[in-house]
This record gives sequence, structure tokens and C-alpha cells, in this order.
Amino acid sequence: MSQSLTITLIVSSIFLMLLTTYVLKKGRIPEKYSLLWYVFSLIILLVGLFPDLFTWLSNKLGFEVMSNLVIAIIIGSLLLLTMALTIMIAGQKKKTTLLIQELSMLKEKVERESRK
Repeated sequence: MSQSLTITLIVSSIFLMLLTTYVLKKGRIPEKYSLLWYVFSLIILLVGLFPDLFTWLSNKLGFEVMSNLVIAIIIGSLLLLTMALTIMIAGQKKKTTLLIQELSMLKEKVERESRK
């Protein structure tokens, strides 16, 4: 791996860690999702610092080129992230439905009280 790619990976990893920390401090994402982004940035950092390890791993897993392993890791990570977000949206939908039902019941109760 070229030295410029190594430097780019290390700088990108540090930037991603700093960005995740900033967004977490602002309260824009919960801690459990920030951990996922920290893991991604750690993987990028490890690839930058130890390229020979990932070359060896890619050969052991049957990938001809290390970049194919990196792409497979990225696609797998995106699939996991999509699943996590789908689960979160489904939970929010249940909570929204329950909230609408409770609001309707309270509205009906207020209307009955106002008629008396």
C-alpha cells in the first residue's frame, strides 16, 4: 500500500473519530450509535497502520486483493447499520401509534366532559 493511501486512511480515521465525538457531544446521536462509528473509524485506522495484517487476512479469506476485503467490510457494515436503523424506525412507529391512541382517548374524554 502506498504511503499516501496510508496517510489518507489515518487522517480519515482521526477525522471520523473527531466528527463522531462532536456530534455525540451535541446530542445529535445516541451513545449506542456512536460506538458503531467509533468501531468503523478504528477499523480504518487499523487498515492504515497495519496494512500487512489485512493483506494476510484477505488472502486467508480468499480475496485476491485487499481492496476487495475492504469493500466487503464496508458493505457488511452498511447492511448492519441499515438493519439497526430499521429496528429503530419500527420501534418509533410503535411508540407513535400508541401515542396517537392515547391522544384520541384523551380527546374523547375531554369532549365528553365538556358536554356535561
